[in-house]
Amino acid sequence: MIARILEMKVAKALKRSPSVALIGPRQVGKTTIALNISETTSSVYLDLENTLDLQKVRDIVSFHNNNQDKLIILDEVQRLPEVFSSLRGIIDKQRRKGNKAGQFLFLGSASMELLQQTSESLAGRIAYLELFGVNQLEYSSDVNKRWLRGGFPESLLAATEKDSLEWRRDFIKTYLERDIPQLGPRIPAETLERFWTMLAHHQGSVLNAANLARNLDVSGVTIARYMDLMIDLLLIRRLKPWTYNIGKRLIRSPKIFVRDSGITHALLNIPDTNQLLGHPVIGGSWEGFVIENILSVAPTGVQPFYYGTQGGAEIDLILEFSGATKWAIEIKRSSSPTINKGFHIACKDINPERRYVVYSGTDRFSLGNGVTAISLSDLMHEVMMHS
Repeated sequence: MIARILEMKVAKALKRSPSVALIGPRQVGKTTIALNISETTSSVYLDLENTLDLQKVRDIVSFHNNNQDKLIILDEVQRLPEVFSSLRGIIDKQRRKGNKAGQFLFLGSASMELLQQTSESLAGRIAYLELFGVNQLEYSSDVNKRWLRGGFPESLLAATEKDSLEWRRDFIKTYLERDIPQLGPRIPAETLERFWTMLAHHQGSVLNAANLARNLDVSGVTIARYMDLMIDLLLIRRLKPWTYNIGKRLIRSPKIFVRDSGITHALLNIPDTNQLLGHPVIGGSWEGFVIENILSVAPTGVQPFYYGTQGGAEIDLILEFSGATKWAIEIKRSSSPTINKGFHIACKDINPERRYVVYSGTDRFSLGNGVTAISLSDLMHEVMMHS
């Protein structure tokens, strides 16, 4: 088993908040964290994909009355969004009794935005945490293996590359044929798979919705609906452009990434590292891999962007911390990183407090003009320590 950094944060959140929502895609490790926590506290675990468990909590007030001295863990809570409407009264009643923390732990396979829409009545009574795939600090022994297989524990820990690839193909098939029809609108699995694969081919590219719509023979509105669904299910990242008015012609469309590198490679039928290194997607795949690793440890409230102008100035990732502090991060696969002119121009445009180039080596050194070359692991530590 891989120890997850977020488990301690979940445990701490339960000590200060009446309820905690832990979200992340299926199979990423949410249930394992919840069950680990349940071993150290009195709790009851229910899987809402189980018909009997679902029936038990349809009357959540009665269920809570019978288990009010326990932490109630509800897995796949997006299956029963109406449960949130009753929780405000339950939580407030317990608060008046002096029970101010650790009442509910919700696990969900949908985005914070989607869960927040169904739990607005819990404002001030719920903490949200997102579990990413296994990151480089949690599994640091082989970065190429992590990159190829992605961050889902079953894929990462598979006995062979073939077993890992088969697991990811099954994951994709299950999402297309079962999970998405349960959680979203009825979309033909074949169409959605083509859409997902197209995004993988254009990993890290600026979104061209018209081109996607033309290739799938659907409308732009339909493409937007597909995109929103995949983002809500935490399968796709829409990286927004930094577009403050600086008097330049900025690129204003988002960049799109398949969030897990292993899923990207499975969609493109890339079975091993040798084929990955020779594939046209290598640059976009590495960029997405690095971005997800960095964001997995970013403090709450950090906003990610990219920056690009029509004239060629660009920054792969901007982290905007509280107080409008900005870090500019360039991502290079090379072990001997160089910086192009566009990065320096972009840094003059946005004036970041720190400038980094993440590369595949381990040493840390200056590249001049305030730019530091740094390894992925070291930058993740820097991000974690910054508040």
